[in-house]
Amino acid sequence: MTIDVWLQHPTERFITDPVFESLRRWVKLPEGGLPIEATLAALDSGGVEKALISSWHGPAGELISNREVYEWTQRFPDRLYGLASVDLANPMKAIATLNAAVKDYGFKGLRIVQWLWDKPCTHPLYYPLFAECIRLNVPVCLQVGLTGPLCGSETGRPLHIERVALDFPDLKIVCGHIGYPWQQEMIAIATKFPNVYIDTSAYKSKRYPLELVSYLKTNGRNKVMFGSNYPMITPKDCLEGIDSLEIPSDVLDSFLSGTARSVFRL
Repeated sequence: MTIDVWLQHPTERFITDPVFESLRRWVKLPEGGLPIEATLAALDSGGVEKALISSWHGPAGELISNREVYEWTQRFPDRLYGLASVDLANPMKAIATLNAAVKDYGFKGLRIVQWLWDKPCTHPLYYPLFAECIRLNVPVCLQVGLTGPLCGSETGRPLHIERVALDFPDLKIVCGHIGYPWQQEMIAIATKFPNVYIDTSAYKSKRYPLELVSYLKTNGRNKVMFGSNYPMITPKDCLEGIDSLEIPSDVLDSFLSGTARSVFRL
């Protein structure tokens, strides 16, 4: 089984948002809204059985709503699991939104894309949500590394994750997009803290840094999980050539599904 821990089904609002304009130089994004069946077909093409599909909320509002994600997970409950997003600028409403998403919709975690808000995860607005994730026993998914859109990348420095892990030792933190060009920093922090994980979204397997592949095969056997970042890149493209990395079969099973099942309680 393969589980994709970072993707989103693109609504027309998401696709046309100006923040993604710079990505069109190297990514062919679909025009207009797509039926959810198109995303399921992309999963099938890559041999992905299940996926964590996220909503998106930025300062200007919802690009993909929690309600939309819930409806998709209800249509395909054996394939799709929801990840919530919230209005970071409104802490009390954000907590209520997260509670409803987990308790009423059955969502498996919270995702916050820091560069959307131009605030690192150490900003005080994040901390009530981190505490609520612990109370609800769900992970928070954050972005690490250089941003693709033309936004500042400082918010994605892995050292910010270290501060959060120190302040919230019981919080499960899944760090998406590997952390490049600070992957060694990210690996060091994932090694240091038992509840910090890395996902490989936004990268093809042939572009995984050598340090990450080595970590996956050794100390990181249960700390790295597969993600695609669809529709920016398809699961099939991400997984093409994975065999050339010569990952032992038991480690590959953990990478492709076992770690995700444990962390997200699937």
